Amino acid sequence: MFDIFNMLKKEAHTAPKQVTRDTIIGDILDMDQTTAPYFMEIGMHCLGCPASRGESLEEACMVHGVDCDKLLALVNEEANKPIAE
Repeated sequence: MFDIFNMLKKEAHTAPKQVTRDTIIGDILDMDQTTAPYFMEIGMHCLGCPASRGESLEEACMVHGVDCDKLLALVNEEANKPIAE
């Protein structure tokens, strides 16, 4: 389970991160925890639950009635933001 108190921390990364429709929610959160609020906004309030962390982005969007392309763009943008200094 991710640490909710540190979810806004950005870790330094060198290579761009690429999230696709097939990327697992848990992998996205492990890659960049600052993406968590986007999932909370679509109704995925149990992000620590093994079932929700095991869904692909596309599956989560289908279940929650969200446009996958829009969420994909938001998540990729957030995951690749530079660290604020």
